[in-house]
Amino acid sequence: MEFEGDVFRWEARDDSAWFFVAVPPDLSAEIREIPRPYRGFGSARVRARVGGSEWSTSIFPDSASGSYVLPLKRAVRDAEALVEGGPVVVRLEVLDG
Repeated sequence: MEFEGDVFRWEARDDSAWFFVAVPPDLSAEIREIPRPYRGFGSARVRARVGGSEWSTSIFPDSASGSYVLPLKRAVRDAEALVEGGPVVVRLEVLDG
């Protein structure tokens, strides 16, 4: 699946350097329907691709929005010139299920 979103900083802590992009609600609903074993925090293992960067990670449900969020590690943000508030196009493959 492919989607576009905006990079945002996790605001639970002022000193946070965690950045994410939200998976759209319709795609999040599709992911929730995939039968898979329970993982911590309701996460799902994925392979993500942004530009020329590809990595394995987990997406996590965001209780406020009901959507999953994909963490964007610093190496990917640097390699792909991603900035807070800027757009990002993501290809996502769910590995669980």
